Amino acid sequence: MRDKRNKLQSQILASIKARRTRGTVVHAPHDRSHGMLIASYNVHKCVGVDGKFDPGRISHVIREIGADVIALQEADSRFGERRGLLDLAWMERETGLCPVPLSGVAKAHGWHGNVIFFREGLVRHVHQVKLPGLEPRGALLTEIELEDGSSLRVIAAHLGLLNRSRQQQARTILDVMRSRDDTPTVLMGDLNEWRLGDRSALNTLSSVFGLPPAVPSFPSRLPVFALDRIMANRPGLIEAVHTHDTPLARLASDHLPIKAVVKLGSALAHTQAAVD
Repeated sequence: MRDKRNKLQSQILASIKARRTRGTVVHAPHDRSHGMLIASYNVHKCVGVDGKFDPGRISHVIREIGADVIALQEADSRFGERRGLLDLAWMERETGLCPVPLSGVAKAHGWHGNVIFFREGLVRHVHQVKLPGLEPRGALLTEIELEDGSSLRVIAAHLGLLNRSRQQQARTILDVMRSRDDTPTVLMGDLNEWRLGDRSALNTLSSVFGLPPAVPSFPSRLPVFALDRIMANRPGLIEAVHTHDTPLARLASDHLPIKAVVKLGSALAHTQAAVD
């Protein structure tokens, strides 16, 4: 227990020290010759840290990121009709991103709050997974065929607040993976897990995805906890994970977006050859 407390104190101190340089990094447009940019963003039902509901701020942060594929969490109201909180047509005009189409959702924009947007390519498959647990949670799986002929499977998930539920949900995601062909896959979302160890959902997922890098993204004003993760089922498939830390991102949601570059095709083959 003391080790965990000391580690948390160290993370808080590191985050406080990092505040001095926050906002000094220039987020230049992504150079797509280096690979595909993917991102994950818990939009907190479009309610910022100032308590204001403002979907426009969320769209502007997404435009700042400039991702080719982005997974959103909490894009719908949580209970009742699960009403969508983003104008999808307006989002497409603003960001150039198309939502992955879903079935069986009337007024919602996502599946249990999860939405995947993509810039280019063809959606070959969409699978909506209801995750077990006391809370209404889900995962959204899609396979995108890119213009160069390569394919990428994307799993967007938002795991529960209870440890037991996260363990069950992680095992469900792995079961879905085992039932499908072996394809380059990224899992991203708010996994609500920042600890490691035998009781961690991250440890359960590591058998397929390895242990993801810990990049503190919550709370957005003083990020200490690495609740948001991007992980891949192949070594070298993703490059280093970073937060998208801008003044607007700190305000628009209580989570910072995280992002990484995906290497597919010849770039991945070159990386794997270097590892071998």
